[in-house]
Amino acid sequence: MEGRQLRPIYDALELPDTKYAEEECEKLLRKHPNHYGAQSIKAFILARSGRPNEALLLGQSVLNTPSAMASAHVQQGLSLAFRALGRPREEIMVYTAALSFSPNDESLHTKVFKTAARNSMFKEQHHAAIQLTKLSKQQKYVWWLVVSLFLQAKHSKDDVSAPVQLKLAERLVEKAVTDGQLTSTEELRVYLDVLDIQDKHEQMTEVMADNGQLAAMISNDPDLVTQRINLFIKIGAYNKAIMAAIAALESRDNWADYKLYIEAVVTLVGQAADAEAKHSLVAGISSNFEKWAGVRGKARGAKLAQVALATRMHEAGHGDIVGSPEALIWDYLTEFQQKAICYSDIMQFIVARREPSVLEYHQAQLEQRLPAARDSATNSDDAAQAWVNLEKIRYLLQALMGETDPKAWMAGIEPLLKFGLGSSQARKKQPSCSDMAFIASQRIIQAAFLAYSAADQREQLHSALFKALCVLESGIQLNDNSFLLKLYAIRLYLYLSCYERAQTIYDTLRIKHVQLDTLGHLIIGHGMALGCFALDMELCYNGVTFYDRFQSKMPRDIEAVYQQGTYSNVQDFLEFQSNIVHSVQRECTHRYALRGEGFEYGNAKETLARWEEADVSSIEHSEQTLSALHDNRDVSVMGLLTPKDMAQWDLELLTQSTPIPGHDFIRAFSLVPQVMHYLVCADIESLQEKLSELTLVVDNTNDTLSRQDVLFVRGIIDVGSLYIQASDPQNEIDDQLSRLLSVIRTNLPSNELDPSLFSLSSDGIRNLSAAAELFTYMLALKHALSAQRLPAANAVGLALSQLRKEALKSVNTLRGWVDKNTRALVEEQWLAENDDDIFADVKRFVVGGQKQTTSMVTKACTTSWLRSVKNLLSQWEKCSS
Repeated sequence: MEGRQLRPIYDALELPDTKYAEEECEKLLRKHPNHYGAQSIKAFILARSGRPNEALLLGQSVLNTPSAMASAHVQQGLSLAFRALGRPREEIMVYTAALSFSPNDESLHTKVFKTAARNSMFKEQHHAAIQLTKLSKQQKYVWWLVVSLFLQAKHSKDDVSAPVQLKLAERLVEKAVTDGQLTSTEELRVYLDVLDIQDKHEQMTEVMADNGQLAAMISNDPDLVTQRINLFIKIGAYNKAIMAAIAALESRDNWADYKLYIEAVVTLVGQAADAEAKHSLVAGISSNFEKWAGVRGKARGAKLAQVALATRMHEAGHGDIVGSPEALIWDYLTEFQQKAICYSDIMQFIVARREPSVLEYHQAQLEQRLPAARDSATNSDDAAQAWVNLEKIRYLLQALMGETDPKAWMAGIEPLLKFGLGSSQARKKQPSCSDMAFIASQRIIQAAFLAYSAADQREQLHSALFKALCVLESGIQLNDNSFLLKLYAIRLYLYLSCYERAQTIYDTLRIKHVQLDTLGHLIIGHGMALGCFALDMELCYNGVTFYDRFQSKMPRDIEAVYQQGTYSNVQDFLEFQSNIVHSVQRECTHRYALRGEGFEYGNAKETLARWEEADVSSIEHSEQTLSALHDNRDVSVMGLLTPKDMAQWDLELLTQSTPIPGHDFIRAFSLVPQVMHYLVCADIESLQEKLSELTLVVDNTNDTLSRQDVLFVRGIIDVGSLYIQASDPQNEIDDQLSRLLSVIRTNLPSNELDPSLFSLSSDGIRNLSAAAELFTYMLALKHALSAQRLPAANAVGLALSQLRKEALKSVNTLRGWVDKNTRALVEEQWLAENDDDIFADVKRFVVGGQKQTTSMVTKACTTSWLRSVKNLLSQWEKCSS
């Protein structure tokens, strides 16, 4: 009967048609007001429809009706509602209430366990696992209990109970081993984790012994083999570690095993009493490396291990035993320089020893090899790759030797450009050519920042970066799959305030899913800074959608781990889930989305309603919540040829047009909506509190916010202060209002002075965008004053009306100037011939051999600037007081 009554609602949800499903619920409830199944499903529908308060109120009402919980339809509807609301405790209460009617229902206990597991409720998970082991003899429930005990102990703050839980888990596993119930490597890993967290490393080695009953299982799992070697090192059994590493490397080529083997030998060398023992240890490992170097499929790992051994021995003060790591590095290069990965292999070892004499040795070796490699590059793909690797080393050595002469960085640039972009190999899309174009562009960018580091040289810097953009775009034209060329092109377009083309290239990267968290920072937020609000908001909403979907999908993956018995993934999944849910980029994306909504045009009623209904409690942050955030953003994707500890040669850092947003940004743009909410709600006490917090943030940013963000935030503080002053009709507001209007006027284009290409490509558009954004918030202030019938509303409205007229005139003038002049100015100023121009070779190459691409880049810049200015003009036109 109940199922038949609910069928139309279920059918509507399957379509899915939430609105129709709600109508069917209402229809059924009009006939049967106490139909708890319909009420439960309605709570779920309300939760899905963005009405959480109504959903929670209705759901709790049903939950507090014990008799209702006997219905499977109520259980399903309520559990889905509470899950959609993110209320796991209430979801568990649903199953607990249902268990009062069916105390031995295994499926209900399983639901309790899985709900607790996916929400890191380890205590509840533990208790549910106990009930399952009592109800069923299935061995999987024993392992669910062991994992639950382990997780509860690991994350417990109770130093008394944790050891007891771990001991119980250990006994359960020991019984499983005795009974022959430990049957998979996943279960073995759980056993080892339980022992490891108790520091029972000796016992772990016994479990993993060669002749133990689990030996076969271990030998077939590479990760367990490596873990066993590492265990021997942990307990100081270095000889056993060496023997285990040798046995492992005889049958496979694993870099982690090489590193552990080296660490064990170096430690024993340090402990050896005499020189003979030291030499014997080194001779043994060197002999093995030589032997493996002659085995097909092991040569590269073994040869690189020789370099690693020599480097590690020098670090430990035993360099006299092994000789020079540098000679081994160049031996390695000789043999493997035709491989693209060669530079990544040896970079760490070159960087490890930066003494002048060592760098001079590398420089001498490079100079011997580079001319021949350059001359033979066209002979074959291997020869071309060898030249690429040597050019990367040349770049690295210049940075390590502290080269600051831009002419030195530009030396030899022409052959790189010709091979990377103008050769027959380039037209055939040979990968080494894309690499060479990338190296050339990095050299141009590096030289540009070294040549024009002073504030009064930024116009020349922009000219040089434009030429680098032409090189990057030429490379992209030849190889549209080059991720690195596109990343740097995005960076330079944004540096020159050209959002539209940057966003177009970003779209071709097809960044999606978790990459939105690791790489979204490359573009998200820049559109709002450059007047392209709609495009940026679309990216923000894509990001928000990913985070929302992740929060619904990841718990199901955690459930699947238990169902499939892949227990070693539990901790990784929980950590991954926590990192994404508490992600810095997630918070930044949400703040940008909120910020973008402030740009959306609306009449007075709509604007006030938006701020009045804003859910400000969910975006509050404290020092504690900020410190819990995890920064998953990946800056290593920039393909740096230098180590990160060299800021002057760090192109990832140098090419940032604005600081990457972090804690200060999150705090500031969490407080801005709160300020506007309390202003619109006339809650002066709360408003003053938030203004004080916002002032503290902006006064202590230490350059972590962009200049325009600081300008905007200080403007919001002035908006809030002006409202407080105006809330008392006796107060004068003229001075405060004039100061606030002056901030906006200062950042509008000047009607007296002609714009310049440099002002446009540096701060001009950014300042104009900040001024437009601040103006929209001043409109909200005016609407709030009017709604509250405060006398100051009239004065503010008149002032804003006059300011808008001035802005429309100046922005429209700028639009005409950009449309008419910028293309010619780019050609005249950024592609002009200068006698002392260190970028003359690049200029001749891009204007001569890459004329079509250079024209395309010029058009891309001018079109992007024009689009930004048009968008801002449209924004001012919409903003009517």
